[in-house]
Amino acid sequence: MDEVLHDRIRDAILDVPPGRVTTYGDIAALTGAPSPRMVGALLSEDGHDLPWHRVLRANGTPAPHLAHEQLTRLRAEGVLAKGQRVDLGEYRWRPSED
Repeated sequence: MDEVLHDRIRDAILDVPPGRVTTYGDIAALTGAPSPRMVGALLSEDGHDLPWHRVLRANGTPAPHLAHEQLTRLRAEGVLAKGQRVDLGEYRWRPSED
């Protein structure tokens, strides 16, 4: 991944405010990344200092191996899940909201 795209993805994730969520696909579309998987790869390799917990799968669920921690962090920000699914219609962030 080139440095410009890397920085765009990181910046987009940093823009997601507390109490809101986005998806890997939303971030990919916003930044011009070729796929949502690239966003996930960046988060796994260089996302320790990002609000990674605000990025969900397209169906509103967290990554299975991070589910408990991710949902706990979201709950602390006021994002409530039903089971392990966040209602994207209620909590999804759109860049135009800023």
